[in-house]
Amino acid sequence: MRLTHFGHACVRLDDGDRALVIDPGTFADAAAALAGATAVLVTHEHPDHVDVEALKAAQAGDPALTVHTHAALAGDLGGLAIEAGERRQIAGFTVQAVGGRHAEVIDALPGCPNLGYVVDGLYHPGDSLFVPDAEVETLLIPAAGPWLKVGEAVQFVRDVRPARGFPIHDIHLSRIGREYADAWLQEETAYTRLARGESADL
Repeated sequence: MRLTHFGHACVRLDDGDRALVIDPGTFADAAAALAGATAVLVTHEHPDHVDVEALKAAQAGDPALTVHTHAALAGDLGGLAIEAGERRQIAGFTVQAVGGRHAEVIDALPGCPNLGYVVDGLYHPGDSLFVPDAEVETLLIPAAGPWLKVGEAVQFVRDVRPARGFPIHDIHLSRIGREYADAWLQEETAYTRLARGESADL
């Protein structure tokens, strides 16, 4: 299985002729990520996780493209609802939806649904630090955001205990900020930062 990072929170998993995209948002190369994709997972409604126009264009170009997300968002995206705790075969990958709520920024906000996805041992948490009851070999680690500090990201890695990790959700960071976050996170697991468009075989 090949992992490709398309910027911020967007990744694509390719295995043979199957391609699954997670969170093609407005801060990512969403159109490139969606080109030829078999299915899409969306964690939650925020634009940095779903570029609605790019997604609709991809659906228009390929009516067989399926979109999977939580029930509150599925209708708006012409997608299929999936619930926390549900396990489903999507594009030939085994997907388990976990969590359910966006991490709090302050005063219980933003208070919207957020599903994380464990896909054949890879975990994308969206905007959440939910620790799944599943074995995680590869963790996509949120590195920055208004709901996150670096110590919480470090603790998240310790709680999940993956074999390897890759940072995501880092558009907010300067070059120095990325280096700072990397210095902390690389102490916790086998850690690799993928540049936009770069891939790694898992």
